[in-house]
Amino acid sequence: MLESIKTFASHFFVTGDPMIYGADASIVLVTVAILFVLTYFKKWRWLWDEWLTTVDHKKIGIMYALAAILMLFRGGVDALLMRTQLAFPNMHFLQAEHYNQIFTTHGTIMILFMAMPLMFAFFNIVVPLQIGARDVAYPYLNAVSFWLFFFGAMLLNLSFVIGGSPDAGWVSYPPLSELAFDKGPGENFYLLSISISGIGSLATGINFMVTILKMRAPGMKLMDMPLFTWSILATCIIIIFAFPVLTIALALLFIDRLAGAHFFTMLHGGNPMMFINLFWMWGHPEVYIVVLPAFGIYSEVVSTFAKKRIFGYKSMVASMMLISIISYFTWTHHFFTMGSGADVNTFFAISTMAIGVPTGVKVFNWLFTMYRGRIRLTLPMLWTIAFVPCFAIGGATGVMLAVAPADYQYHNSYFLIAHFHQVLIGGVVFGYFAGLYYWWPKMFGHVLNEKLGRWSFWFWNIGFYVCFMPQYALGFMGMTRRLYTYPHGLGWSSLNLVSTIGAFMMGIGFLFQGAQILHGIKFGKRDTTGDPWDGRTLEWSLPSPAPHYNFATIPQIKGRDAWWTMKEEMKQPGYKKEPVHIEPIHMPKSSGRPFIMSVFFFIAGFGLTFDWIWMGVIGAIGVGITLLARSFEYDTDYYVPVDEIERTEAALGRL
Repeated sequence: MLESIKTFASHFFVTGDPMIYGADASIVLVTVAILFVLTYFKKWRWLWDEWLTTVDHKKIGIMYALAAILMLFRGGVDALLMRTQLAFPNMHFLQAEHYNQIFTTHGTIMILFMAMPLMFAFFNIVVPLQIGARDVAYPYLNAVSFWLFFFGAMLLNLSFVIGGSPDAGWVSYPPLSELAFDKGPGENFYLLSISISGIGSLATGINFMVTILKMRAPGMKLMDMPLFTWSILATCIIIIFAFPVLTIALALLFIDRLAGAHFFTMLHGGNPMMFINLFWMWGHPEVYIVVLPAFGIYSEVVSTFAKKRIFGYKSMVASMMLISIISYFTWTHHFFTMGSGADVNTFFAISTMAIGVPTGVKVFNWLFTMYRGRIRLTLPMLWTIAFVPCFAIGGATGVMLAVAPADYQYHNSYFLIAHFHQVLIGGVVFGYFAGLYYWWPKMFGHVLNEKLGRWSFWFWNIGFYVCFMPQYALGFMGMTRRLYTYPHGLGWSSLNLVSTIGAFMMGIGFLFQGAQILHGIKFGKRDTTGDPWDGRTLEWSLPSPAPHYNFATIPQIKGRDAWWTMKEEMKQPGYKKEPVHIEPIHMPKSSGRPFIMSVFFFIAGFGLTFDWIWMGVIGAIGVGITLLARSFEYDTDYYVPVDEIERTEAALGRL
């Protein structure tokens, strides 16, 4: 009996690596500390009532943001481990299998469990406030989306210490990911975690598209919407069409592994190229899914801190919508070298280059907005300015990769790695940092420390170029991606060392941001105005943080830059504030079912990961019961009484 338990444990838990044991100890200590704090301070009820069961879009947005920052830490540590391994030739800091697992989880986490949730955080925190809505269209579904993301992320992260992490790359190409070459549960963790969180992502896309189209304040026409909201609408269009493709690809691969089918097994009539096609039909639009909201953030930041209306509003809207369409005609450029034929390669080369046109339009519009503007170099503006040259280089190298004959040279080289990170860090991460600094007061009611933020900014930016510029040269010198180690004498050593130094500088930049958050919690300057940046859009008309019902009275919109227009009216001589007529506000009730249902999703996913069908069935039954229970739930909403609204508004100094 004892031997059986030992054998099971040795297969169930990851063993044999000191770093894994360190992670085990850290997980146990952090878990015990959290349980102790919640118990000692009697916060279990508060945790359940205020957070686990909430359907308030602002709190859900904050949870998305906090989870994304934790995932940024995890993915960043993976990156530093990889760069340490590649700092010198013939290094044995990591074992080959462990290295493969780390680069797989690094890519997966950064794209799907860091960039996506941070994007959804901005969806939730900003969009309803910008369009003058009190909530999202489907608040219950919004909570379901978050908890599906959360438990999907937990499932993948568990693989680090239980069962073993996936090691077929974040793209998970067959045959590497087929059962014949990847027996362990790591690939199952990958497939199921992304599938579970992907359901939530698709639901979020539908939810916010409906919210934007149906819940705008009276008077707000589509062409009056803030550009950030436009960017979210364009993003939702891509999500709705792209994520079902990914779901199908992952489901077919999982059926291959679990049920012995052969959709992608070449020796049994399948075709791995079909998976690659399906993956990139989602994969390249995914780049625009995460970068379009960043474009929206830059538009808001530039306009606010240059104190000007955005230049070329209509062309900005048109370019974002064009990107949402053209992004579907770029997927094949990811495998120009796989024998698609000259005609196909030519079509996708041209369509890939064409997407640079609407992207370039936006960059020029931001620059023209800054021209002769009264620019304030705050942290959001610094990150926006840093984005411009970084993304320009990324765009130029992207066009180089889009040239099919040249791509035969660059393909799978470190040149591609440098370009990929140039676009995603320079475009997406810099943009999301700008957004976090910009909307942080609205989220938490205080402004972050500027000095610590500037230290972080310079470490991140200098570190970025020190890290990735050498990688372009390494690509030209023949260094391929996914390389575990390399011998002396290839001329790569010094460039790899410089690249690693740059990566650690970015890590120091992240530590400064962590210190900035901790400093803000303790000493952060309170935002008592609700409008610390002299903003232009509706969210700045509300207190920081906004009350749970958002607007005591729904505003009447009279054109673009709604809050700026209102402020200009208030400055007019003889302006009289209209009397406020408050009525009861209809709001949704909190519910624990989204959390419980997602726990059952997690149970089903964990069981299927290890081929424990009985556990998978229990999880599926739990999901079915919670869905059924919801269908019989009728007491789902309530009205906030007038006296409560008046008390809240009076306490905020608004009555």
